[in-house]
Amino acid sequence: MTILNRYLLAAFLRLFTLALSAFVGIYLLIDFFEKVDDFIEHQASVTLYLAYFASKTPLIVCQVVPLAVLLAVFMTLGGFSRTSELTAMRAGGVSLLRITLPLLSLCFALSLLVLAANEYLVPVSVRESNRLLQGELLGKATQAAKLDRLWFREQGTIVNIRLALPEQDALQGLTLYKLDSNAQLVTRTDGERATFAAGGWNMNGVTVHHFDALTGEVSWVEHPATLPLVIDKTPADFRTTTESNEEIGISQLRSLAHRVKAEGYDPTRYLVDLHGRTATPFASFIMAFLGIPFALQRGRGSNLALGIAISVAIGITYHILQGILIALGYSGVLPPLVAAWAPNLLFGLIGVWMMLMTRQ
Repeated sequence: MTILNRYLLAAFLRLFTLALSAFVGIYLLIDFFEKVDDFIEHQASVTLYLAYFASKTPLIVCQVVPLAVLLAVFMTLGGFSRTSELTAMRAGGVSLLRITLPLLSLCFALSLLVLAANEYLVPVSVRESNRLLQGELLGKATQAAKLDRLWFREQGTIVNIRLALPEQDALQGLTLYKLDSNAQLVTRTDGERATFAAGGWNMNGVTVHHFDALTGEVSWVEHPATLPLVIDKTPADFRTTTESNEEIGISQLRSLAHRVKAEGYDPTRYLVDLHGRTATPFASFIMAFLGIPFALQRGRGSNLALGIAISVAIGITYHILQGILIALGYSGVLPPLVAAWAPNLLFGLIGVWMMLMTRQ
């Protein structure tokens, strides 16, 4: 590594560390004020405070890294412009590509690091923070249920749900085993899908097997068009008992999506989340690419306030666009791959255009 590379990277890393610490601190402070009433109400100990916010930190870091990268790139090159160091580099025959390549390489490495954290570290930390909040603080029993298989007992019926979609007020792949007082199987009811409306669940695509009490064999089968699903749960209950997609790794999410598709259910939501979890880490590289032309165009006018304003504005715009496209992906309007990667592609093209304008 040349002296110039070390100098550029050292300046960037100093600003990146400060920016990342500031953004994480602001995020934690906001989260603290949102949760402080619950902590006070349940008389939580200081240890629980610290453990909860420490477990949330990896997720927060991964979310704010793109903003920190953008601000650090902007301030690094802006600072070199103010002190005429950038002019001296260009006068010495160092090209713009040669100056920015070390920064882009490091930001690409940061993107890979965030991707690895999303696979191995973030799921563990999210599970732990949810356990501390729901179990230790609020005293709610947390179920170690898998996303693709839910089991629970409802009076004399054992209920198995293949896939819970609380955001859509729906359940897919239901099997209900009704037992008598002697724990003998009376009926088995299979439903393709159940939807929640008017305060209750209704199943479609229903098949009911009735079993003989003496022989235990199927006595007759019926196929009603619809059938009420009598369970004491609403879609909100499944939001608290199923794992969020942030609680599982990318490879597990891919396996889940393939398994759901192979069994004939709609895997759209999981495919969108899968591609989103893969695409979002590379926002750091895209933000670095955007920060370079912004800093070069501002030149000596670059300052901390302007850098923060630009970083926050671009970050908010990116996340709003990402949220809209992800929602379109969930609804099936856009393919999952397009919904997840379109923000990176669009902002990357804007960065290329601005870089070309800067070179001119």
